[in-house]
Amino acid sequence: MDSYSAPESTPSASSRPEDYFIGATPLQKRLESVRKQSSFILTPPRRKIPQCSQLQEDVDPQKVAFLLHKQWTLYSLTPLYKFSYSNLKEYSRLLNAFIVAEKQKGLAVEVGEDFNIKIVSKSQLPSENREGKVLWTGWFCCVFGDSLLETVSEDFTCLPLFLANGAESNTAIIGTWFQKTFDCYFSPLAINAFNLSWMAAMWTACKMDHYVATTEFLWSVPCSPQSLDISFAIHPEDAKALWDSVHKTPGEVTQEEVDLFMDCLYSHFHRHFKIHLSATRLVRVSTSVASAHTDGKIKILCHKYLIGVLAYLTELAIFQIE
Repeated sequence: MDSYSAPESTPSASSRPEDYFIGATPLQKRLESVRKQSSFILTPPRRKIPQCSQLQEDVDPQKVAFLLHKQWTLYSLTPLYKFSYSNLKEYSRLLNAFIVAEKQKGLAVEVGEDFNIKIVSKSQLPSENREGKVLWTGWFCCVFGDSLLETVSEDFTCLPLFLANGAESNTAIIGTWFQKTFDCYFSPLAINAFNLSWMAAMWTACKMDHYVATTEFLWSVPCSPQSLDISFAIHPEDAKALWDSVHKTPGEVTQEEVDLFMDCLYSHFHRHFKIHLSATRLVRVSTSVASAHTDGKIKILCHKYLIGVLAYLTELAIFQIE
């Protein structure tokens, strides 16, 4: 069983999407170099507490809202070969041609300048003041992934994190085209119990203007004939008070503090219900900042910590590439 107290690499998720995304073997030598040189190889024993997002003043609020309050499915993505930011309109045309060739009727693709992709219904495409119906959305991301960027040659573009919102079949269409065009490889990005514990601690440590969401944990208990789930909800102010009682390192979160934070939760639960949660598997955490599930689903709730959440997800995506 997974245990939050034992560091482990981010595991591969369900093999279903791998039916669509085939490995890009020409990249293996390059990725081997990345593995040797990247500073992300070992799980850091401490991290800075996420700070409020340093968003540029000219950032369109709609672009920020685009990422919030949606359930995103996470993927890691190997570097793209011969990808050019100046060809986004051309990529839109080629993607639409690919959809036609795949006999996907009634769909059209739009590639935006901020590296988001939309699949819209052709019958609902904009005409005059009418907006199209968005069926699927994807977004490429690399936040503070400089250590990997430095090891990738100029022929490759590094966008290691991909977020998708919509039907898996549409994710497969887009992924297949990118794989064939840029010799890259998509893989589902699961979040193990160890990393969920880090998320719970870091997000609880964030300073909120006000607490709006209950802090929730979900554990899975494998049993026959079906699994059993155990949920644990805590008032956000109580969760913050618990964190403050174990937090000793100004501005940082350490592995020792994460362990102690979770141990206190386990002890409290055992004292009241006589159940050892350490024998179960943590599968979901939810806070006022964001919620995340082990199957690679995440929902970002607070714009102030958007950059911090994306930076941690980028780190996990880089782990998986390695």
